[in-house]
Amino acid sequence: MKLSSTAILALAISSITATAYAETQSQAFTPVTVNEKSAQAEATGFLEGQSISGSTRNWYANEQLKRGGKFAYRKDGQSNETDRRINWVQGTIIKYNSGFTEGTVGFSTEVAAYNAIALERDRENLAANNGGAPGTRPGAGNNRTLTREGGDAVGQWSKLGLANVKARVSNTTLTAGRMNFSSPQVDVIGNRPLPSSFEGIAIHSEELNNLAFDVATFDRVSPRTEESLSKFRSEYGDINAEADHVNTAGISYQPFASLTTSLWGTQAEDLWNQYYFGATHVLGDSSVLSLTTGLNYYKTVDEGKKLLGDIDNDTYSLSFGLTHQAHTVTFSYQEVNGNEYFDYLHETNGIYLANSLLSDFNGPNEKSFQVSYGINMAEYGVPGLKFNIYQARGWGIDGTHYKGGGYDGVQAMDGEHHYEYGVGATYAVQSGPLKASTIRGTYTAHRASENQADGSINEFRLVTTIPFNIL
Repeated sequence: MKLSSTAILALAISSITATAYAETQSQAFTPVTVNEKSAQAEATGFLEGQSISGSTRNWYANEQLKRGGKFAYRKDGQSNETDRRINWVQGTIIKYNSGFTEGTVGFSTEVAAYNAIALERDRENLAANNGGAPGTRPGAGNNRTLTREGGDAVGQWSKLGLANVKARVSNTTLTAGRMNFSSPQVDVIGNRPLPSSFEGIAIHSEELNNLAFDVATFDRVSPRTEESLSKFRSEYGDINAEADHVNTAGISYQPFASLTTSLWGTQAEDLWNQYYFGATHVLGDSSVLSLTTGLNYYKTVDEGKKLLGDIDNDTYSLSFGLTHQAHTVTFSYQEVNGNEYFDYLHETNGIYLANSLLSDFNGPNEKSFQVSYGINMAEYGVPGLKFNIYQARGWGIDGTHYKGGGYDGVQAMDGEHHYEYGVGATYAVQSGPLKASTIRGTYTAHRASENQADGSINEFRLVTTIPFNIL
């Protein structure tokens, strides 16, 4: 990984700042020891430990394309264009978890039903992506409301979102079936009315203190806005290139009280091998001044049949967040070294880069910088209320050296640039029957040069999530 002079300078300045306040933050080394506590020894029984819970989410998004961008919809057999798209969906999850049976080997199960109701069903408002419009992808359709061929909304639909069995020995658990999973490369994405999930087998082990192990293999993904299962494909590459299996393994290690690290490797069969290293370090006392430093690094190379062509990509981000009481200011630098996009698996949140926003700022050879500010109003007597604002800029996008393959089209990117800004507010209910319910509103604007793929768009979202317990 090559750090630019900008990143090195930022790291040096931040290190000096941190040193002045480092004495209040514990830097104690934490040795790796055998975990003497057994989670399975505390099992209460299959029925005794059962629970039924859920959540319902009201999800509204209003997008407007700018600078000539258009969505498309069909009416009376003809194609029509519009610059606006509106999606409004109610998503509900009801989940059953059993307890673990007692004994050396414990067994449990997890089942969740997902349901979506389209509150906005007008074909014009649910316009699909027009292949000729900037900022949209040909044939992408509407990826927020489930629609039939032609553009009509599916008014109500349900599916089995989770369905798995678990076996546990001591502090090691094997899960088989459709599940949630979280890693820097295969991660549940929950930014729609319903989340994605994955079908396969996973093992998580915490037999050692401060050192956890994961290994998993998946063959299907359950998309956020679809009733069926799909093979894995990439977010930015040829949609016809699919992986039959995705295999992943990783370790999470906390060598110091102030430092957490993780190392992962993932094979998307016949697409790529992708390796990840991440670290987060905290110095200082937030009541005076603290510094949180984050590093994320991905290495991606082609694999097997190379269905996406030749890939050789190094991408990283560095972030430095300064916190004083209620206020946090964060500076983030990100850089892509490769003639193709930095890519990740579709229907996952497998991009732990600091500048992954409305745009991922992941174009060929792209550099980007973000400044953000957040305030926690709990310090001013309003717990649960938070505000944030940010601006990010990307430049130097250059795909002219791409030799062809799964990312054809990037060759037209020569010195492309773009910027994005956003504001948001979140309130979480602190007590009463609606405790832990949240409401979040965001407004985001993105502007792009002619051949930058994300185009120019404004978007407003309003999302309300209400959790509940039945048993």
